[in-house]
Amino acid sequence: MTGIAVLAGSTREGSFNRALAAAAARALEAQGAHVTVIDLADYDLPLYSAALEANAFPPDARRLKQVLAAQAGLLVVTPEYNGSIPPLLKNAIDWASRPTDGEAMLALSAYRGKAAAVMSASLSPFGGLRAVTHLRQILSTVQMLVIPEQVQLPAAHTAFAEDGTLKDAMAASLVDLTAASLVRVAAALAQGGR
Repeated sequence: MTGIAVLAGSTREGSFNRALAAAAARALEAQGAHVTVIDLADYDLPLYSAALEANAFPPDARRLKQVLAAQAGLLVVTPEYNGSIPPLLKNAIDWASRPTDGEAMLALSAYRGKAAAVMSASLSPFGGLRAVTHLRQILSTVQMLVIPEQVQLPAAHTAFAEDGTLKDAMAASLVDLTAASLVRVAAALAQGGR
């Protein structure tokens, strides 16, 4: 069974991106993936600095990295903050990219050679396009293979039914398509021995 982590870049209750992450997790499970949902509210991650890293690598940063390293793939759902991803998400990605336990500087063991997918929900008509574009660049830089399929959900305040499902059939189909592609690519990369 292919392990996929689902990470929402928001910790706010009622977040549309958390709702989209939950829908994506269900779609991944329907594709046979073993899903690990990462809630960044469960991790005490100080703002990354080299000085802090050198003196005492934060235990929750190490724990987050271990969770990510154990997965074959990653699905990230991000809000858009001023045309990019939120600092909470960037900080988490940065901490998990750092070497631990004698690794080489560029080991990137939480990310390298694994598959990733990106999604965003936004009130705007663009559905978080700028954030998704930046997120693709960041995940590629940490050596993940970001699949072509992605989801940008516009008018997110009207997109979800009471039970958390997506009202629009096309949006739901796109989530399913992205989940299926991510599971397929992650499984293939994992079998290739990274």
